[in-house]
Amino acid sequence: MRKATIFLLLSFLAITGCSINPVTGQREFVIMSTAQEIELGKQNYAPMQQSQGGIYDIDPELTAYVQRVGQNVAAQSGVSLPYEFVVLNNSVPNAWALPGGKIAINRGLLTELESEAELAAVLGHEAVHAAARHSAKQQSRAMLMQVGVIGTAIAASDSDYGGLIVGSANILAQAGLAKYGRDAERQSDQYGMQYMRKAGYDPQGAVELQETFVRLSEGRRSDWLSGLFASHPPSQERVRANMATAASLPAGGIRGEREYQAAMRRTIALKPAYAAYDEGRKALAEKNTGLALTKVNEALKLFADEAHFHALRGDIRLVEENLDWAVTNYTRAIDRRSNFFYYHLQRGLARKELGQVDAAVVDLERSNQLLPTAPAHYALGDIAKARGDMPKAIEHFKVVAQAGGEYGQAAGAELIRLDLPSNPGDYTTCQCRADQNGNLVVLVRNDTSAAIGSVQVGVIARDASGRQQQRRLNYRGQIPAGQIVSVDTGLGATTNYTACEAQVVAAQIVD
Repeated sequence: MRKATIFLLLSFLAITGCSINPVTGQREFVIMSTAQEIELGKQNYAPMQQSQGGIYDIDPELTAYVQRVGQNVAAQSGVSLPYEFVVLNNSVPNAWALPGGKIAINRGLLTELESEAELAAVLGHEAVHAAARHSAKQQSRAMLMQVGVIGTAIAASDSDYGGLIVGSANILAQAGLAKYGRDAERQSDQYGMQYMRKAGYDPQGAVELQETFVRLSEGRRSDWLSGLFASHPPSQERVRANMATAASLPAGGIRGEREYQAAMRRTIALKPAYAAYDEGRKALAEKNTGLALTKVNEALKLFADEAHFHALRGDIRLVEENLDWAVTNYTRAIDRRSNFFYYHLQRGLARKELGQVDAAVVDLERSNQLLPTAPAHYALGDIAKARGDMPKAIEHFKVVAQAGGEYGQAAGAELIRLDLPSNPGDYTTCQCRADQNGNLVVLVRNDTSAAIGSVQVGVIARDASGRQQQRRLNYRGQIPAGQIVSVDTGLGATTNYTACEAQVVAAQIVD
């Protein structure tokens, strides 16, 4: 019966999930509606910008230029979406699209382009990803796979079987920016070129763009390999395909080299400052604080108004445990750009170490409003714990524990220590079983990462007549992390009982 239900559910999803691709006109499997796509992109556009360096607000005229080109190209799709285009303050050459037409391009990619036609090719490509619902298609397939997994778990129950960003932004980062398949990339190249030509641009710009990508990938530049190439891998095959598409389109059109260079003038002039900053950031990651300070000072000398540069200097001071100066540097960053999570996060952590707890809480909460992170939640949990507000501490540690990594492990340990005494059943698993003599026992599994002791198990057993026996059992030993122990109920043979329920009702972490 269960297997039939699963089959019907999968069949229903396969039938109801079929929709027409608005770009190609082909029928495809997509469960998510267009309205859901738009809402998903809308909710996660700002968090994704935060996680990728924030908005590039230094050159608003460049942003306006990119938006004009993007809207012009996207309008040719004939797909009605609330398209938005933003430039991000990130040196890694990259561009991406979220569901619903929310598109971003990094400063680092713009500095590599040479014409408005190449920019139109990039933005047209991303517009196709949104218009053709490529992200929704990927997520629909993932949902179907998940249903299959759930179905397998249900069927198996017949045999008695039962990282810095946290929250939804991290989920979307994995789903929305995942590597597209070859068909999606080929489709975005082909239709993106059609859109740019309809908008008046020379489609040869898309050919030149791919040729540039291939050349840079052969040079194996690490920033490219971690950026655009990770989600949009270049190849000679794509160059040849673009050539064929260009040959099928009307020749000529806008190239816009001078227009592009004019729009990029200020950003190109600032490129040495950002290059010095990137070298400083790399040096700090390699724990070379002396070189990092030299490079950030070089960047600040070239351009003192960039908040990222002041924040890097703050990071250097924080590593050196010069906390007062770190706070000063982060404050200078916030004075220049108040809406970027990282400055508030780092100043909050520095203030916490200085004992300025109230000010730290303000900073950390503001950071989480902009982008929820494991370090912010962990620090807020630590502060709440020190203040004796255990429910608030547990709330923060639960968020971090789901993130994994070092913060997740540390939060998990704190969560166990704080929450296990009150909710031991959340951290253990119990099953009634017969031992080798047929007597009723309870198998208790410690699901935590620490040894537990002082374990008490509550048991309710019912016989065929409906009468029940209740027992509270004490296990005198310790249960190591991840281990299972058997607790004797003293209720005799399992044949006497038709039902049994058990749960750990008391436990403590063993220091």
